[in-house]
Formats: sequence, C-alpha cells, structure tokens
Amino acid sequence: MESTPSERRSPSPASPRLSIVIPAYNESARIEAALSSVLAWVTSLPWQSEVLVIDDGSTDSTSAIVHRWMASRPFLHLIQNPGNRGKGYSVRNGLLQAAGQIVLFTDADLSAPIEEAQQLIEAIEAGADVAIGSRWLDRQRQTIHQPLYRRFFGRCFNWVTRKVMGLPFKDTQCGFKAFRRDAAQTIFRLQTIERWGFDPEILFIARKLRYSIVEVPVTWGHDERSRISYLKDGMKMLEEMAQIRSNSLRGRYDQAIAALKDTSTMVTPPVERSNSSPSVRPRPGRV
Repeated sequence: MESTPSERRSPSPASPRLSIVIPAYNESARIEAALSSVLAWVTSLPWQSEVLVIDDGSTDSTSAIVHRWMASRPFLHLIQNPGNRGKGYSVRNGLLQAAGQIVLFTDADLSAPIEEAQQLIEAIEAGADVAIGSRWLDRQRQTIHQPLYRRFFGRCFNWVTRKVMGLPFKDTQCGFKAFRRDAAQTIFRLQTIERWGFDPEILFIARKLRYSIVEVPVTWGHDERSRISYLKDGMKMLEEMAQIRSNSLRGRYDQAIAALKDTSTMVTPPVERSNSSPSVRPRPGRV
C-alpha cells in the first residue's frame, strides 16, 4: 500500500469543529490569495478550526508558499500526495485525514468566497449529512458568469448525470461541499474515481447510504484560469460516469457498503502531528 506523507503540527487538546480542505496542483499563482482569505475567515470564527492544503504533486512553489504560511499558523497543515493523482484523490486524502466535526472542501480559486461556507455549516447543523454548494439554484448570485460554451457543456453534463445516475441536483460539480465527519469517513472510503468525475460518485454513494443531502445556493464567480478542459476532461468524466454506473449495476457499491458493517470502528483518528519530520500516513483504501 502506498504512503502519504503529511506535515501536521501538534494537536490542540480538543478536536476542531471545522476542517477546510483545499486541493492544490501547481497553484502558486492563486494559493497565496486563497490562504489569506481562508485563514482570515477562520481566525474570525468563535470556534477552533483547521485548514489542510493537499498538494497533488505540484512542480511549482505551491508547497513552499504553504510552508511559509504554516510558520505562523499552527492550524494550517500541508499533506502531500504520492505524485499527481487527481482532484478526487486529493479531496479524499484530505477529508479522511481531517479532524473536524464538520469537514468541507473548496477549490483553490475560491470561486465561491470562503464566507459562503457559513451556509453549508448551517445546513449541516440543521440536520443535513451533506451540504453542497450550487451555482444554479439562484443564478442572480453569480458575480462573474462563465463563457457561454462553458455554461453549455456544464449544463449538458449535469443533465446527463441527472438522467444516467438519477441525481436530482441542479449542480453536482461545484467544488464547495461540506459533510458531517462520520458521513465523510464512510462516503470517501467507498469512492473509486480519483479525478474530475468524483463529484457525481460521492453524491451517488451518499444517496445509496440514504444520507440527507441539501443543495445550498452560493455566491460564485467564474475564474478564467480554470484548468478543466470541457473536451478532454469532459470525455473523461463521461467515461468515469459510465464506470460509476457499471460499478452500481455489478453491485460493487452494495458489496462494499455491506462489508463496512459497523462504521464506528472505521473512522480515521486525527492525524498525529509533528513539529519536525513529516509523519507517514497510509493512503486511504479504495473499494
């Protein structure tokens, strides 16, 4: 089994209420601004929180920038993947190592301002197991619209996910989602898709587990620096959707869910943190 090095500082006496996971791959141009916003918001909260940046094999100065911020922020941590594995792998790696009662992931571009996380947190506190940000429940909240071709491909993909996978949500792809920790521990251990198509899979799994999922309208602004290619990555996502459907038809998810049995013994404990050398954590298992 592969190992995932993680650089975490010594734990506080109590577990944090909130963990924010930021997947990052060659984000040197954006991670500084993202950390500035996220850390400022976190320090304004009345409860303890932590921020985890998941470096997906970056070849630029992303990790160096995070290290610099870590020097003065003991609640900021860096976890490094074993090479470039994909956004889905990064989110899973971060959420399974997060110690918060509520765990949330957001894209490094902060297309949804981090302050919008309060709405997801409130949905979880109101009883939801999963709260997903939505760009399409209230279009008036879009501050910078996507180009027409991106809107077209995005809506087409969403239509396919609704028809093929039975997902009733208006927006499955928004990179802004929150979970109760125990729900995340179960859902992400069943995840098999490691790149862009992981969002529909985790929602599909959550529905299979009969978790309560709430779609929440959020303020959102398109970032022109978005790396996703709707032709190349879109085709891959359709392939991954077919894989999810095949897994379901073959009973793979049902078998894995049955094998979990008592999930209370499965929850990942808070990662041991060190002030010196990085600790080594096992890579989260796949189905």
